[in-house]
Amino acid sequence: MPDFTDKELLQIVEFGEADRVELKESLSGSATERIREAVCAFANDLPRHQKPGLVFVGVRDDKTITGLSVTDELLQQLADMKTDGNIVPPPSLNVEKRVLQGKEIAVVTVQPSDSPPVRFRGAIYIRTGPRRGIATAQDERILNEKRRYGDVPFDLHPILASGISNLNLARFENEYLPQAVTAEILEANDRTSEERLVATKMIAPGDERIATVLGVLVIGRNPQDFLPGAYVQFLRIDGNALTDNILDSEEIRGAIPELLRRLDEKLIAHNRTAVDFTTSVLEQRTELYPIPALQQITRNAVMHRTYEATHAPIRVSWFNDRIEVFSPGGAFGVITEANFGQPGLTDYRNPNLAEAMKNLGYVQRFGVGIPTAKRLLTEAGHSEPEFKINDNYVVVTIKAAQKS
Repeated sequence: MPDFTDKELLQIVEFGEADRVELKESLSGSATERIREAVCAFANDLPRHQKPGLVFVGVRDDKTITGLSVTDELLQQLADMKTDGNIVPPPSLNVEKRVLQGKEIAVVTVQPSDSPPVRFRGAIYIRTGPRRGIATAQDERILNEKRRYGDVPFDLHPILASGISNLNLARFENEYLPQAVTAEILEANDRTSEERLVATKMIAPGDERIATVLGVLVIGRNPQDFLPGAYVQFLRIDGNALTDNILDSEEIRGAIPELLRRLDEKLIAHNRTAVDFTTSVLEQRTELYPIPALQQITRNAVMHRTYEATHAPIRVSWFNDRIEVFSPGGAFGVITEANFGQPGLTDYRNPNLAEAMKNLGYVQRFGVGIPTAKRLLTEAGHSEPEFKINDNYVVVTIKAAQKS
């Protein structure tokens, strides 16, 4: 991200609000909502500036710098706009404290998205001059066309052998679309079914009507016909080694909603409850593992694995003393073995799949899945999960709780 000098920032403030600049006196009242709308609009970059948008907090509309106290809490509140799940796909932004004219301000720098349209709570916000508003159908078409030229993530690549006939349109219209797009926009009914598929990135822009990797994964009839490794291999082993007797083995296939539902059922079925009659006069039942922790880790694997140039599935191997979750694709972007799983720190190999999983309710907010799993496991008497990370894969090991 570009570093602006103090002189450059003062010149931008002096110019006032524009299609790349938003001024806010503080975070009080509705300011946080308006800032999120501005972040969404800057990420969409409808005018095609291909330059960052700036939000100044601590500057009035009349360009007066107020002298706001920029605390760590305020900066964190701004940074959380990237990961709280309200803006999808997650925007690329930076937050910093600066001092101009001897007074503190907070500056949010938002980069244009390489996979528009970006939505805030189901609505696509755009900016033309100082005006901020919801995109019209024509604005959406322009944003969709932008995806043809950018270096888009793999989850938006078209699958040339596929088409609309390979997608489950009933699932799209009845399940996905109502959760991805606001009711007001759906009721406007000025977009065709194909335009809705393009706007939600299920098919690529253009006349060919080719399904994207995202479309095949989320609403595909048979995703593994096009992405052979996009399934989960589940094993329940009666022992602590792969050579021991296998109690259950299944290749869990289907589009992601079906795949995750069936995987959850499998985890629940094998999470047999231990019954204790000895330490209390009352019967006590204890699950072997906290299911929400297993869900966080397995859904994280589905979201962040690589689907490109591999036929390897996710593998969930349940031993007597542990569970191992193998995910193809190593650490990505800013994530390293050293910082893996730190709260709020995340990067996205598949940002549009992350958006879709958020829309479907499998993600509440971004960047907290692994920390949440660690907390749940610790509370249930387990050690923290162990991570083995290299360039090609990640293995998470969840050990059984020690019996007291």
